[in-house]
Amino acid sequence: MSDKNFKYVNNLWNDSEASKLDAVARLIYRSNKLGSDQRVTNTGGGNTSAKLPETDPLTGEKTQVLWVKGSGGDLRTSTKENFSSLYQDKLISLQKVYGAAKEKGPKTPAEDNMVAMYNHTTFNLNPRASSIDTPLHSFIPFKHVDHTHPNAAISVAASENSVKLTKEIYGEEVIHTPWLRPGFELGLAMQKICQENPKAKGIMMGQHGLINWSNDDKECYFLSLELIDRAAQFIEKKYAEKGGDAKAFGGAIHETLPEATRKKVFAKLLPWLRGQVSQQKRFLGTIQDDEKILRFVNSNDAPRLAELGTSCPDHFLRTKIKPLYVPLEKISPKTDAEIDGFVAMLKTKLSDGLKKYREDYATYYNNCKRANSPAMRDPNPTVILIPGLGMVAWGKDKSESRVTAEFYNCAVEVMRGAEAIDKYIALPQQEAFDIEYWLLEEAKLQRMPAEKELARQVIVVVGAGSGIGKEVAHRLVKEGAHIVCVDLNADAAKATAKEITDKYGLGIGVAGTGISNCGPAIGLSANITDRASVRVMLDEVALAYGGFDSIAVTAGIFVAPDTTGHIPDDKWALTFSINVTGGYIVADEAAKTWKEQGLTGNLVLTTSANAVVSKKGSVAYDTSKAAANHLVRELAIELSPLVRVNGVAPATVVQGSAMFPRDRVIASLAKYNIPYTDDEATDSLTTKLAKFYADRTLTKSPITPADQAEAFFLLLTKRLSKTTGQVITVDGGLHEAFLR
Repeated sequence: MSDKNFKYVNNLWNDSEASKLDAVARLIYRSNKLGSDQRVTNTGGGNTSAKLPETDPLTGEKTQVLWVKGSGGDLRTSTKENFSSLYQDKLISLQKVYGAAKEKGPKTPAEDNMVAMYNHTTFNLNPRASSIDTPLHSFIPFKHVDHTHPNAAISVAASENSVKLTKEIYGEEVIHTPWLRPGFELGLAMQKICQENPKAKGIMMGQHGLINWSNDDKECYFLSLELIDRAAQFIEKKYAEKGGDAKAFGGAIHETLPEATRKKVFAKLLPWLRGQVSQQKRFLGTIQDDEKILRFVNSNDAPRLAELGTSCPDHFLRTKIKPLYVPLEKISPKTDAEIDGFVAMLKTKLSDGLKKYREDYATYYNNCKRANSPAMRDPNPTVILIPGLGMVAWGKDKSESRVTAEFYNCAVEVMRGAEAIDKYIALPQQEAFDIEYWLLEEAKLQRMPAEKELARQVIVVVGAGSGIGKEVAHRLVKEGAHIVCVDLNADAAKATAKEITDKYGLGIGVAGTGISNCGPAIGLSANITDRASVRVMLDEVALAYGGFDSIAVTAGIFVAPDTTGHIPDDKWALTFSINVTGGYIVADEAAKTWKEQGLTGNLVLTTSANAVVSKKGSVAYDTSKAAANHLVRELAIELSPLVRVNGVAPATVVQGSAMFPRDRVIASLAKYNIPYTDDEATDSLTTKLAKFYADRTLTKSPITPADQAEAFFLLLTKRLSKTTGQVITVDGGLHEAFLR
């Protein structure tokens, strides 16, 4: 490890690692190290490049190629596939093309048209789309270039006296350039700065970030860290002189509510709030209530700074032009009744605030739109700030909501730094609009793949620890749903959730705190026969995602009679408690959340083919499932029109079912006189029993958890959007169960 140390950034360079890599791999290595420190650059932000000699596949001659991080991707996780490769001499030759195009018409269309020209400079048919920042890297006459979005540097760039501060911190080493939208014109401006300032090592990009260069890749990496660290040290010195945290943002005027109180308030508030911001498309939420964000939302200056909005383009593309700040009186609820009153007051404040926010956003759009601007996007806020509580960030999925939270945290740090050294200023609204509604950005959005069928949905799967429930969880997540894996066995629920996150990842971005630190799945425990346990579970779902959309109940129990064929009273009661009452309790508690959200949803209960087949040996189970069938119909009426309620009625599912442990399989084999041996493997026994049940059906095929999961999937999508109060049988064609 290099002996270079910094105070406010991490030195992650390792010579023994880097020395084993070729030139392109070293660029990726440098990029990953820079992206690994959130103080250097935010998720998806910044880019790096290297001008390297390559062999032209057509001529066989050496040529200089610009390798630069392409459109999309993240420095921390980028691989070679995330980098464009372009002929450097052809990129330089585009300057003449641009100059001629500018003479024929306005600069902006000419500049935007240059993006398509990059395709003509592609080296070796590299399919990665080039970034709009490509000219910045090409036109700077050095081999290696790093463009980052450090909070410390942006604090300087977003200060009222940015030019003076840049000079004070860096002297002649970093030159300030006023805000200019990334692209060809900015690249030319940087080329000129390099020509006129031979001592310069970097450029402070007004309202934007930092770019620096070197002819050695390791030196470029350390220069990035050194310049960022220098700005951070300057800020922290001034910050301490002004009183530090105690005086940050003009000092605190609100007290932070205790953690337990915050959780209660958020659990009651978030489903309603999710419904309010999801009027056009559904959002998922992330709570941020750590010390830094609370320091900001509780402060005297928070209303003023929040209204100014963010500065860096990367920030407001995620967080919109500004957040919604909720002004509050000094209230500290303690009892449950006071908390209920506080939540009611918050809803009123938020209703008024959301209405005003949407009006302000429409005004911003109408005042700034161009003749060819895309249609106005969703006018709801993606960041909501509440004194005493913290921040709620929204996104189309959990990963995006976490990134939104991360970006506004960056914005807060930028404001803190700018206010410490000078006065924070935001990007002018027209400039912000031209970035947010940039036609090239719109084109990028249009190129994105269509959302999956269950995208933006949070689905609670009760019984997800094994069998049908586990299969349902895996089936739904494939279609884009976020899955809450619930089971009486907490370890089993968490294991299923881990299977999902291991396969699909946790997503990107800095996670929220507590239970909000989750990805596309979480595992929770609940006893569905205990109303309080169910309520706690649903509240935890609200804290994790902001609410939920649908519930699938697959939990159930089969109690075999004793040796005399008798079902004891306690076992009878337990059977009905789990198979009938449990489903009702889940539905009844969930109804409160569905009503708060005001968003349509689905409830799917598991019944059984046994519900309509009378036979010996399963009287408690069969009658409980008959009751569950009617519960489906009753709940369909009770929860309409907001929630559709349906059931899935499996025939006997042996393979993968928690209801068929080895001893029950053996008992069933004995009951049906199917030959077996006591030392026979469990899988073999299960296969025999599954074949026996399959042979009783019309399709002659074993019934599997995957078969049931497909039925759940259909009922939880919009494919059967007019179906409610129905029970779909998945029994292979068990003619005894035909309705009559």
